[in-house]
Amino acid sequence: MIVIADSGSTKTDWCIGNSQTDYRIVQTPGINPFYLSTKEISRQITENLFPQLTEKDTVTELYFYGAGCTPEKACIVADALTECFPHAHVAVESDLSGAARALCGHTKGIACILGTGSNSCEYDGEKIVSNVSPLGYILGDEGSGAVLGKRLVGDCLKKQLPPDLCELLLKEYELTPALILDKVYRQPLTNRFLASLTPFLSAHRQRTEIHALLLSCFTDFFERNVMLYEYAGCPVHFIGSIAWHFRAEVKEAADALGIQVGKIIKSPMEGLINYHFRI
Repeated sequence: MIVIADSGSTKTDWCIGNSQTDYRIVQTPGINPFYLSTKEISRQITENLFPQLTEKDTVTELYFYGAGCTPEKACIVADALTECFPHAHVAVESDLSGAARALCGHTKGIACILGTGSNSCEYDGEKIVSNVSPLGYILGDEGSGAVLGKRLVGDCLKKQLPPDLCELLLKEYELTPALILDKVYRQPLTNRFLASLTPFLSAHRQRTEIHALLLSCFTDFFERNVMLYEYAGCPVHFIGSIAWHFRAEVKEAADALGIQVGKIIKSPMEGLINYHFRI
């Protein structure tokens, strides 16, 4: 029995199965070693996963891909999984490794994540060989939901957008300039607040000003990340909700720079299932 996990801070999807056609997906709360200890992760698995996993003693391989699973933190998750699945071979990798394997399989390519945050890497078909640090939404994360939202409210408050669009944004989200500043500078989870505004961009993407904003943000992503790799003649693949919902604008920005876009998918699990059940 093989188990594959795709985990963020909010939720974890677990694939339990024997083949590409014989598996099931269950869900538990997210596991991020930046916020949880080995003991807390073990307890969470015992309380949330085991009741859904009657065949836990037959698990022989477990592949865990997660946010926060840096080389320094991966052992926190690995120790918990080894404790919970003592008979299994356990491997813990970053969510970026998961994206690369889901998107590229065993083929060379550039793998990118565009969600609330953004990230990218150059992948040689087996491992990540280069990674431009994303730096978070204040210093980087170009093309992410947080940066799209930051640009939107910044343009609104600095009167770079037509008055009707600004009024519509404030009304739709029940915001005021003072409330925006409070949410950005005083309240927690600013990145999630900013990313929550991206449906407005999607709804008004035909407006000239919104279209220009989207192209500018995705162009920044390519210029400040992808173009620092050996990308010529190499497909650039994407995973994540922002890449999926704004795939037309992502492709338009790429075409203008002569960059070849490959796959654009919403989540990695299907690709990870193909990767692990074919090796």
